[in-house]
Amino acid sequence: MSITRPTAADVAKLAASLHMTMSLEEAAEYQALMGGIFDAYDVIDSHPNPTPDVKYPRTPGYRPGAEENQFGAWARKSTVMGAKDGKLAGKTIVLKDNVALAGVPMMNGSTTLEGFIPVSDATIVTRMLDAGATIVGKATCEHFCLSGGSHTSHPGPVHNPNRHGYSAGGSSSGSAALVAAGEVDMAIGGDQGGSIRIPSAYCGTYGMKPTHGLVPYTGVMPIESTIDHTGPITSNVADNALLLEVLAGVDGLDPRQYAPQVAAYTEFLGMGVKGLRIGVLTEGFSFANTQEGVAQKVRAGAERFAALGADVSEVSIPEFLTALSAWNPITLEGFMAQMLHGNGMGFNWKGLYDVGLIEAHSTWREKADDLSVTLKLCMLVGQWGLSHYRGRYYAKSHNIVLELKKAFDTVFGTYDLLLMPTVPCVASPLPGKDASIAEIVTRGFEMTATTAAFDVTGHPAMSIPCGLSDSLPVGLMLIAHDYCEGTIYQAASAFEADGDWRTF
Repeated sequence: MSITRPTAADVAKLAASLHMTMSLEEAAEYQALMGGIFDAYDVIDSHPNPTPDVKYPRTPGYRPGAEENQFGAWARKSTVMGAKDGKLAGKTIVLKDNVALAGVPMMNGSTTLEGFIPVSDATIVTRMLDAGATIVGKATCEHFCLSGGSHTSHPGPVHNPNRHGYSAGGSSSGSAALVAAGEVDMAIGGDQGGSIRIPSAYCGTYGMKPTHGLVPYTGVMPIESTIDHTGPITSNVADNALLLEVLAGVDGLDPRQYAPQVAAYTEFLGMGVKGLRIGVLTEGFSFANTQEGVAQKVRAGAERFAALGADVSEVSIPEFLTALSAWNPITLEGFMAQMLHGNGMGFNWKGLYDVGLIEAHSTWREKADDLSVTLKLCMLVGQWGLSHYRGRYYAKSHNIVLELKKAFDTVFGTYDLLLMPTVPCVASPLPGKDASIAEIVTRGFEMTATTAAFDVTGHPAMSIPCGLSDSLPVGLMLIAHDYCEGTIYQAASAFEADGDWRTF
């Protein structure tokens, strides 16, 4: 196969798109010189595209009907049996539908990607199967993951198992809902602004956003490489720690990974919290939409830690609010460059690219009107920053985060953990079919202020259920220094062992 060569007229048109003035005669001279370069493209085109081997058999599966999908949480059911034994033997796991499972369709919540079928497994999929897990399908997620609610996914919303008609949180909505409903043992979520922790808080599950780069993102559809995280959602702390043990570590294919420090996380379980220093983050309670019931349950959770022997005190980190501001340019301009203009993969990084995803996702331009309201808003803001300010706010935000991270790390010299509400509110009603743009956006982003900062700083953060408010789960978030997930599990397991969180 030979790639298409441009005509002289094509070259002139191309030059104009690059802000050059070029006559047809001049274009013809360039066109004659371009042919030899394109010969190299033909060489690449003649080679097969290297992809990892698929080790375990599977079928494409099916999208379950309403009788099998009462919460709308299943995107697809397909059973893949892993090794006969291993750490995860006997465990059933569902993947967020932005995780590649070879041979099984992946939509990432959007009709514009419908029909795409990955040809290889994500690294984390292979690791789980090698450890004996049984993958049972794909969980519904928000439209390209750009919402903290559970109402923008195609073909429909995900309902909270605790109250039908209410949000399950997002963007890993189906993952948390299926775990909370007891339909699977474990789930994989993704987190760029809180998308593991938000649905965990809303549904009453345990959701860990690991340190940035601890878990390889290879084979998971990116949003923005500097904030991409993937990790476990489970119904208990032990399963969460066990799954992270399997997921964590370098794969040699993901540039997000920079010498991650891996630990035996299950060894931290049952150690208790006596002597742990926990700082209750003042700014975490400062948002206008913080519900009194949520604040009370989280502060009661802090008191429970103190009663268990931890040294608990209030701490203020004003830089937390600046980190939240920095998240906006980094996310919105970064995802425009990588996920939209870069066709899902972007450029300028070494690792394993999904060529099929690039080709499939590039068609979003032909179906842009089908994109969700929340995604369109993010695109408009991000493109304005790129077009009018040449990405300076993206760059400056990253520079500021370097300084902010130092402030957090200084605090972690005194405290082992920070504690705050995972989200400021409990689950809200799902918007109706005739909801306004404003309501759809509000329901999609009203809860992200507390979680997003730790996606840009990269610190590990976990949501644990700490009680009920208005009969709905409340999430308490624990944050630690880089690669100190074990300390989070130590505290979370002590809290869990102290009683049934639904009675707190």
